[in-house]
Amino acid sequence: MCTTCGCGTGETRVDGKALSEPGNGHEGNGGNLPPKPLGNDQGHGPSGMIYSAVTALGGHAHHHAGGRQQAHGHEHGTGHDHRHDSLHEHGHGEVGREASTTQSRLVQIERDLLAKNDGFAAANRSRFEEQGIFALNLVSSPGSGKTTLLCRTVEALRTELSIAVIEGDQQTSRDAERIRATGAPAVQINTGKGCHLDAHMVGHALPELSPADDSLLLIENVGNLVCPAAFDLGEAHKVVILSVTEGEDKPLKYPNMFHAASLMLLNKVDLLPHLAFSRELAISYARQVNPALQVIQLSATTGEGFDQWLAWLRAGCTATQEKKRATMASLRRRIAELEARISAASGG
Repeated sequence: MCTTCGCGTGETRVDGKALSEPGNGHEGNGGNLPPKPLGNDQGHGPSGMIYSAVTALGGHAHHHAGGRQQAHGHEHGTGHDHRHDSLHEHGHGEVGREASTTQSRLVQIERDLLAKNDGFAAANRSRFEEQGIFALNLVSSPGSGKTTLLCRTVEALRTELSIAVIEGDQQTSRDAERIRATGAPAVQINTGKGCHLDAHMVGHALPELSPADDSLLLIENVGNLVCPAAFDLGEAHKVVILSVTEGEDKPLKYPNMFHAASLMLLNKVDLLPHLAFSRELAISYARQVNPALQVIQLSATTGEGFDQWLAWLRAGCTATQEKKRATMASLRRRIAELEARISAASGG
């Protein structure tokens, strides 16, 4: 159920406040608006993917009792005859061509929807780069230990780094409350039926959170190893968490997520003596999907391996801040060059 594709629209809340529809403004991006939405933004209504697809194919959608939406891929004219069985009488030729055309249009619609998300993500990324914010998108199955990992991370780094957290869950604000108890600011995004965060949601959460310059922003996505892989939030890296209480073959079953990630945290390693889990096999499968994937083995409960994770975070923050300083220095040099040219041209 993807909010960006239409499912769950109207249910998203940022710290309890309803999220405006994409295309109605993106207050969180400093005025950098994404590309205009597809068509008249019908793709973000109830069952929006179906609605957009049918509309693009020249059909229509309407509602039945109980809120069920029925789509038709044909035109209603005066006195037209519903002969649905006629499709089966054409043979494979005409029906095959129609199915091929329909599929190609649906693929294009999906690409347009993802492109719209990418526009919001680019605005978020621009803000992060301007502020020197190292932003991470933490993804995993439910129960992998993401929130426990974040709490321990905040407690370990809060005296040396400014840290802010965006929490994503379908319901409740429990995880945000756990984060706030560590002393870090946190904003809860509830996606309702939505199965992942998208860049538009994150953009609206940023003004509520107001992350500081040169800070660390940790975004805990909804527990799901499928949809979050496709949605850029503007982060520097996706960090996938795999716990040893899951199967070693998760990377093979959900390859898109592990391919999209820069780092895999193998969590709950303190439980290995009690489980029939091969860490070597899990890492091998992950690197079979993504040979460049970095791996850190740790326990968010005991702190084992945490020094390596914290060092990785410090290095990322330092690199982000250095990039910001280099960009600012380059801009200052460019301004000085332009001012010198203007002065020379005016004979000053």
